Order: sequence, then structure tokens, then C-alpha cells
Amino acid sequence: MKIVFLLHNVYAVGGTVRTTLNLAAALTEHGGHEVEIVSMSRHREGPRFAVDPRVTLVPLVDTRADGPDRRQAAYAEPSRDFPAAEKRYKQYSLLHDQRVRAYLEERCDADVVIGTRPGINVYLAKWGPRRALRIGQEHLRHDAHSKKLRAELARHYRRLDALVTMTEADAAVYRARVPLPGVRVLSVPNIVPPTTVAPSDGSSKIVAAAGRLAPGKRYDLLLEAFAEVAAEVPEWELRIYGGGAQEPHLRALIERYRLTGRARLMGTVSPIEPEFAKAALVVSASDAESFGMTLVEAMRCAVPVISTDAPLGPAEIVTDGVDGRLVPVGSAGALAEAMTELIGDAARRKRMGAAALASAHRFDPEPIVARYHSLFAELRASRFRRAGRRFRARATNWARRKVRSLRGARPGGRGGTSHDGRRSRAHGTAHPGRP
Repeated sequence: MKIVFLLHNVYAVGGTVRTTLNLAAALTEHGGHEVEIVSMSRHREGPRFAVDPRVTLVPLVDTRADGPDRRQAAYAEPSRDFPAAEKRYKQYSLLHDQRVRAYLEERCDADVVIGTRPGINVYLAKWGPRRALRIGQEHLRHDAHSKKLRAELARHYRRLDALVTMTEADAAVYRARVPLPGVRVLSVPNIVPPTTVAPSDGSSKIVAAAGRLAPGKRYDLLLEAFAEVAAEVPEWELRIYGGGAQEPHLRALIERYRLTGRARLMGTVSPIEPEFAKAALVVSASDAESFGMTLVEAMRCAVPVISTDAPLGPAEIVTDGVDGRLVPVGSAGALAEAMTELIGDAARRKRMGAAALASAHRFDPEPIVARYHSLFAELRASRFRRAGRRFRARATNWARRKVRSLRGARPGGRGGTSHDGRRSRAHGTAHPGRP
């Protein structure tokens, strides 16, 4: 079977890039499939993450300054098909529209095509080959999208065969709020491969955190909490891995809380597992997480995690009190209390670390690939039945619109006015069914 992934930019660094590469490699290794990754853009010579040599990369638009595509007239025009409300809209051009459409309609010979972000899923819904299974992945939460984008996605997602979210909680939101007749909506978590790094023994005095230095990750809250912890255990250190626009702000907070030399911004490190294995705890203070890759990566290293119970991912990864702790969102005090509790109990940290390592096997490649195989088989077997549901839903919606239109056109209906009704009564004409 040939499987194609449509990815924003395989040459960039990001969670979706990493998880797509993991799944592509696993489908090749454990499924024996031919896998191709089609990158909407290419801004550098080679990918930053390692790519399985059996996976084919197909870049569509070269955005490098010296690339010939930048001289194309269509490159200077904004996209007409990528949703304007999508966060990446400004990175898409008319040339992207043209290249993606040409690829999907003329070159794509895949059995399965998987989109990996909302705007790309719209491309897939519009132009994906009808013979292929068309599957949209949502790596963000439904509620993270604007109202305008959600409305546009609802129209286009009806043409897909399936919509895959990263958590069951998010799949439930889509099933409850977005009518998608004939579309299978389900959750399949990301693959997080086992690490070759020796597991943590829990004896270090290091608390680690990792991710983009962005407001939603709430490193400001983590620093506030660690300042409280550091007052009680001055020998412990906080290491934050990642880069982003908030770095100057966080450096200022480190000075304000007098944590210089105790809290360190370590920059971007990949792979992160060797650094997590040096830690005794890994902490996430996020306001929201669509999945929580760093939590699983820490668990792979036998490190217990402390996370805010953010919507929607952490509660499906961490079992509170067993392999980590879940604390209320936005509470520096609760984060500090959980850190202090585990810092003071080495035996409990060790038990939780062992439980975390065992629990992380849920995200091994084999069971995730098996879930995708089951999905592919189910979608193939139900194709005509699901097409019938879509047809019936369209017919029902058409009939409802027709009825509303006819009612509105009648005197005194939505198309008339109260004045029309008064005029008919004044002339002695009663409405049918009224005395």
C-alpha cells in the first residue's frame, strides 16, 4: 500500500514534523508500506530531523531566497484556497495552491493520503484523489481554532473519509459539535519511539522542562513555582529546553526571582531524551496541550512528570499519583507543592519513574500502526455505506432549506411582514387553520 502524508514543512523543526516522521518510519518498518511525505514548502537544503531513508520526500514550493520558485508570479499572490483564518495562511501563495492541486489531481497514486494541519486538510478535501482514502489529522484542539476557521473546516471536512485527533477528549468534541455524516472521527495518539538512552535513576537534583518558549507553555508560572521550591531545596536546579520569542522575558523573570545559576535556559536540544534522563522530574505548566509529546518522552526515560491538567492531552497520558502528578491549570502554588512533595520522597520518585516507563509502551510504534491498519480496513469496507450517509444528509439538508424557503415565501411567513397579516385580516381573509 502507498501512503502519502501532506506536511507543512518537513525541513522545519516542530512537533507535527517529528510525529509525522515517526509515523512514516513505523508504517514502513512495521507495515511494509511505501511512504511518501509531500512538503508544502522547503526553506533549507535538508531536514533538521532524521528521515528514514526508505521514506521519499517531495517538496512542492522552494521558498529559499535563491530558489527559482520565488521568481514565479504566482508566488507573489496570496493563496485562494488555503483558509484565510488558518494560522499559517501568510506562508501560502497561489503557487502553493497550484502545485498542491497539480500533485493531488495529476501525480498522486496513493492508496491513502493523510493531511496534517487544518489548511492542508482543506486542500485534501478539495483535490484529494477519489480512489484514495482521505484522512485528516488534527494536531491542535478543536477549541484552539477560531470560530471562523471552525465553520470553514466543518464544510470541507465532510468530504474526508476520516478525521483523526490526538486525544479521545478532542474526538468527542468533534463528534458532539461538528456534524460530519459519513466521516469516521476517532483518536489515535502520536507514536513516541522507545529511546536508547539509559533510564534515569532519579538521583539527580535536576527538574527539567522542554518546549517552545511561548506564552501558552507558561514558563513564567513554572519559574514562579520553582522560586518557591528553591527556597526550601537550594541545591536543586531547573533546566528549560527550547527556543522562542519569550526568551528575554524569561531571563528577566529569572533575575527577578533571584534564580540566576539555579534556573537555566538551555536552548533547543534534539533529541531531548538524553537531557531528560539526567533529570529527576520533568514539569509542564501549559495552559493547553493537544497531546503532550514531552510528557511521554520523559516517561520513556523513567522520569515521573508533573503537569497541569490542561485540556486535552495530559490526563490521557499521566495517571495522577501513579506515574506522575496532575495539578490545576494556572496554579503556581500547586506546581510548587507537587515538586516539593516528590523532591522530598526519593523512593516515591523511583516508583513513579518505573511506572512511567511501563506506561509509555502505549505509544510504541507497533500498537499505533495496528490502529491505523484497522482504520484503513474499516474505511475501505464502509466506503459505500458512508457515501450513502453523506448523500442522505445532503438530501435532508436540501429538503429542510426548501421547506424554509417555501414557508418564508407565504404571506405572513418569514418572507412576509406583520403588516401583510394585518392587511389580510382587514380584508376579511383568514389564515388557513385559524378561526
